Amino acid sequence: MFPDGLPGLALVALRASVVLALFAENYAFKDALSVWLQGAGLILAISLSLGWLTPIASLLALASHVWTWTLLGTPSLALLSLVMLDALALCLLGPGAYSLDSYRFGRRVVVVPPP
Repeated sequence: MFPDGLPGLALVALRASVVLALFAENYAFKDALSVWLQGAGLILAISLSLGWLTPIASLLALASHVWTWTLLGTPSLALLSLVMLDALALCLLGPGAYSLDSYRFGRRVVVVPPP
C-alpha cells in the first residue's frame, strides 16, 4: 500500500506534479479567483506536498480544477486531460512510503510480550 524505493519516489514526483498544477492554476487565474478559493488551493497543495490524506486531497484538487475550468474556461484540452489524469492516478495509487499517511496509517510491527 505504501511502496518505497523507486516506486515511492515516483509517487512523490506525482504528488509534486499535482501540487505544481494547483499552483499554476492559482497563479494563472489569480485575478478571477476569490481569496477563499486561492487559500483552499494552498491548503490542498500543502496537504499533497506532505502526503497527508492524499486520496481525499487529490480528489479535492481534481474537483478544484474542474470547478475553475468550468467557470473560467480551459487553457487547452491537452492540459486539462493531463492534470485530471495526474490527480486521478494519485487518488487511486495513494501517497507512497515518503508521506505522512504512511507514518500514520502504514504497517507496524506488533511485539507481543511473552506471558
